[in-house]
Amino acid sequence: MHILVSVIIIVSVMAFFFYASYSIRACIYMRVFCRKKTEEKIIAITFDDGPDPIQTPKVLKVLREKHIPACFFCIGNKIKGNEELLRQIIKEGHHIGNHSFSHSGYFPLYTFKRMCHDLITCQQELEKVTGQPVQWFRPPFGVTNPTLTQAVRRLGYFPIGWNIRTLDTQQPTPEKIIKRIKKRLVPGSILLLHDRMPDSDRLLVQVLDFIEKEGYTVVTLDRLIKDMTK
Repeated sequence: MHILVSVIIIVSVMAFFFYASYSIRACIYMRVFCRKKTEEKIIAITFDDGPDPIQTPKVLKVLREKHIPACFFCIGNKIKGNEELLRQIIKEGHHIGNHSFSHSGYFPLYTFKRMCHDLITCQQELEKVTGQPVQWFRPPFGVTNPTLTQAVRRLGYFPIGWNIRTLDTQQPTPEKIIKRIKKRLVPGSILLLHDRMPDSDRLLVQVLDFIEKEGYTVVTLDRLIKDMTK
């Protein structure tokens, strides 16, 4: 009996720490802005893992044609060779955030010093190309932990999460993605997509059509953040 109780306690503790790290909305280790509490039917759209030389221009074309703003959380090691693409993102009225330089699967295990170096490198590369300060940050894979919390506080970043994870990287059908969005869509939502994915532009068209049909307006991410003080 004592062994069983011990096992249950150990499993429960492990489950808690897993949840604390992998559920960005839990805000256990770090306060992350995942949604604006409002009754106004507005949402923000964000993209991770770019810039991608093939898909990002297609996504930008859709956004431009539909007059929709977005925020692109970029990976630093993808900047070289895509400088003009980054400048285009800014020129067309979108925002850019820091998504780490390496986006390594080992990133959550980095030491504090290495983690800070990674984030600062990405920030510097983005600012060098765009000429604009970069303070918004989204953790790779949405994973948080005490080391990352310390780094974010030291560097003065504003962490951004989401309340609608489309799971588009698993390449479900557009119909399944729309169904998933419908279940989670509420005023003040932040939607997570990935511009690097094949046919991300076609998916975006369907997502935007659905959002419009539901009576929502897509606004800039800073609109949601600024409204926090109201």
